[in-house]
Amino acid sequence: MNRLIGKVAIVTGASSGIGRETAKLFAAEGAKVIVGARRKPELDSLVEEIKAAGGEAVAVAGDVRSEDYHKELVSTAVAHYGKLDIAFNNAGTLGEAGPSTGVSESGFAETLAINLTASFLAAKHQIAQMEQNGGGSVIFTSTFVGYSFAFPGVAAYAASKSGLIGLTQALAAEFGPKNVRVNAVLPGAVDTDMYREMNDTSDKQSFITNLHALKRVAAPAELARSVLYLASDDASFVTGTASLVDGGASITRT
Repeated sequence: MNRLIGKVAIVTGASSGIGRETAKLFAAEGAKVIVGARRKPELDSLVEEIKAAGGEAVAVAGDVRSEDYHKELVSTAVAHYGKLDIAFNNAGTLGEAGPSTGVSESGFAETLAINLTASFLAAKHQIAQMEQNGGGSVIFTSTFVGYSFAFPGVAAYAASKSGLIGLTQALAAEFGPKNVRVNAVLPGAVDTDMYREMNDTSDKQSFITNLHALKRVAAPAELARSVLYLASDDASFVTGTASLVDGGASITRT
């Protein structure tokens, strides 16, 4: 406990799933949290939940595709709490799925805009602020899809999330000398709204479950604990990693 005492964090995609659980865990560990997503009612309920548990949080609703939104998240952190130490850029979308020969140019571009370009824009402003405090930790949510495991029909999703790994490594190399660590978590299947959207039948869910060595999918709270490690000083010598948190999906095809 108390691994993030005195820290200030931004969490995007915080209205549900991994982002919501991570924001709650960060707050429970002592961080003051700025939570971001499009859905304001869900963010407001999250802030109420964090405060009821004795934590501190502020909600800022908006669209991660907007650079101004990322500026607002950072400025809110500074205005309320004086600095920024941690950023978990978790917002994402499955995007336009289906046979790649039928995916529209606009659908492909939108997926990259939400999953990849938005993460760059976020980090651009987060890191600039972290440099002023002498360092920080930036974490992206990528995926095992397109990295260690391929699925048909999700080319835009796989391309955008794989791009985050290159972004992670480039930023880690560039800003390591400024004591800014940059890492990515690569979840396997996690029981979130996106997972249920992708796997909307019991047969699909059974297939996905059996891809994992652990023969189950993860709970969002399990991913949150991995993100907490990367955010905390426990990972003080960890940067540029693509950290698989995939229940062994990358080691088994049975």
